[in-house]
Amino acid sequence: MLELLEGVEEYNNVGALLGLEGLEGSDELLGALRRMNPIARLRAINKMASTGASSKGSRAEMEKHFGELPVHIKEGLSKGDLRLADNVIYSIKPVSSKTIKMFETQDDKEIGLRNVSNAKLPKNQAFLVSGIVLLAGVAADMTKDKVMATQFGALENFAPIVNGEFSLKSNKKQIVPETSNNVFKTSNMHNVPLGYYKLANPRLIHDDILMEMTIELGTMDGLDQKTHLFVGLHGTITTP
Repeated sequence: MLELLEGVEEYNNVGALLGLEGLEGSDELLGALRRMNPIARLRAINKMASTGASSKGSRAEMEKHFGELPVHIKEGLSKGDLRLADNVIYSIKPVSSKTIKMFETQDDKEIGLRNVSNAKLPKNQAFLVSGIVLLAGVAADMTKDKVMATQFGALENFAPIVNGEFSLKSNKKQIVPETSNNVFKTSNMHNVPLGYYKLANPRLIHDDILMEMTIELGTMDGLDQKTHLFVGLHGTITTP
């Protein structure tokens, strides 16, 4: 038990990490404590009793979902081998058809275009999606350098995109079902980042599981052929 307590001081939902959440009674915990020597027992009790400062934002949301993490990630967090970090998983894709898949299995990680490969998180990374950013821009031309240098802005100037829909899935399970892109119109919301949609129901994406974000347009009428989309999944991730 003690070795699983080395990294828990900074978390507020320790029970979920240690697999003690929802136990009937406390026999398992008491048994583990009794088997420790007195000094180890005192250290363990102090660590579990210390809640530290209250977590905020997506980190607090991630801690609420500790019980859903795979065992190997729970153990990594408990031992201190893994930590929580702010993160934005992003991808840039051209609007070349009415259906735009923002993460695809043939994608390679490349600075300026995306920061994941094969539409999957690496081993030992679990990501809680707290919010989504969707922006649009027109590249100077279709070369890779110009696409990377595109200035992305509000969707308000791209009516066919605003009037479309998006969905987000992980392992074929819905995180966000088909929803109007109007939710990304935040230009007049001064307390909300540009193009940011906060999820009322944050969800986890597990490591080595396919993620799918699809943009569906009813029309491409009026869109420049060099239009590109930027999507950013904002939240908290586990990392070494």
